[in-house]
Amino acid sequence: FDAMANGNNEPALRIVRDDGSDRSFSFAELSRRSNQVANALRALGARRGDRLLLMLPNIVETWETILACMKLGVVVIPATTQLTPLDIADRFERGAVRHVIADGDAALKFATLPGDYTRLIVGSDLAGWTRYETALEGPDSFVPDGDTKASDPLFLYFTSGTTANPKLVLHTHA
Repeated sequence: FDAMANGNNEPALRIVRDDGSDRSFSFAELSRRSNQVANALRALGARRGDRLLLMLPNIVETWETILACMKLGVVVIPATTQLTPLDIADRFERGAVRHVIADGDAALKFATLPGDYTRLIVGSDLAGWTRYETALEGPDSFVPDGDTKASDPLFLYFTSGTTANPKLVLHTHA
């Protein structure tokens, strides 16, 4: 992504919100912003192979985080904001979650979930959580700690669980 994004100011992502606001992000901008998020996650202890529960709606921070995790080699566990605290506890246990990024409403669902895991919150303040926005104040260049192979894990999905407990499905970078 970064090689293709370097100096590329063409639109890569456009987010149109229900309130009518419309914002576009260039490839170069997403590269820089995801570098900042990757650096912040690394500083908070995220390492290759760690698992991060991503519980955000379709906002720019979702896509920045996914790109940052790709750069770090961190496995993303996408999660709907409709999960209950019991669903979250199950994902933590079976998914071996070490890091969480959520918005303010979703973050409240973690109040009863103990543990030593990294907590980043988007667009809100909550005791015990680090504001995601502080990541965008850091350096915008990033050096990976190693090569990422196509066979390395990227996403760990939980199936819908309509007939039984959700199953874990691992997707690689390929």
